[in-house]
Amino acid sequence: MDATLGLGGHAEAILDAAPAARLLGVDRDPAARAIAARRLARFGERVEIRAGNFRELGALAGGRRAAGILADLGVSSLQLDRPERGFSFRGEGPLDMRMGPDGPTAAELVNRMTEADLETIFRSYGEEPEARRVARALVAARALRPLETTRELAEVVRRAKRSRRGGERIDPATRVFQALRIAVNEELDALGEFLDRALELLDREGRLVVISYHSLEDRIVKHRYRDLARGEVDPITGRTSSESRVLEVLTKRPVFPTAEEVERNPRARSARLRAARRL
Repeated sequence: MDATLGLGGHAEAILDAAPAARLLGVDRDPAARAIAARRLARFGERVEIRAGNFRELGALAGGRRAAGILADLGVSSLQLDRPERGFSFRGEGPLDMRMGPDGPTAAELVNRMTEADLETIFRSYGEEPEARRVARALVAARALRPLETTRELAEVVRRAKRSRRGGERIDPATRVFQALRIAVNEELDALGEFLDRALELLDREGRLVVISYHSLEDRIVKHRYRDLARGEVDPITGRTSSESRVLEVLTKRPVFPTAEEVERNPRARSARLRAARRL
């Protein structure tokens, strides 16, 4: 099961590497599913593509179990490279950021949420050190007119942080855009639900592989793996029971891309992979 099918690159590699395997691919994005369907057409009936969020993997699997489940988190190149999707501050586009066709847009959050709630989102999901200053600037800007485009939002954030940029190497709007994208798509809540569903769907000896791109996602995966690998705690003795262990962690530390991989695909530079085996 490829729970975040995207453009089908991982699915294609899996199907080529395992000629006897069948694959269920899931994705929220209709444009991505269409491209993946064309890419994987040569595999015929070995591939099934379903529309949905990876948090719904249990329902989409329809009672089937898996020898392996993969999730490649975050935003895809297709979404980043299309300004009309509103994910990137590098071009002009509507302030959308939805990975699928449903739910509130980033513009709705920016223009409707309270200053306190915006600050919480920027601090919690973007680890933005100037969250309060940015939230205050956004509320002041939207009082004049609603913020509707990626460029408008990025400019407000840059102005708010200009006096305190110092030696910051990334664009000042980066963390705010990340935080809004996570909030719009409920990514961290969905990740927790996905991990629970994936464990229920894995066969014995099955592999669970998750690729994340920032510390918030990676921390959730790391801690969930660790807890399930540790086993249940006896309420009387306080000791863990090895018989109750659910997972064996196969990656004691996350696996990072090589220099050659980053050279081929610069967007992979922040990727970190963690794998576990179902006991």
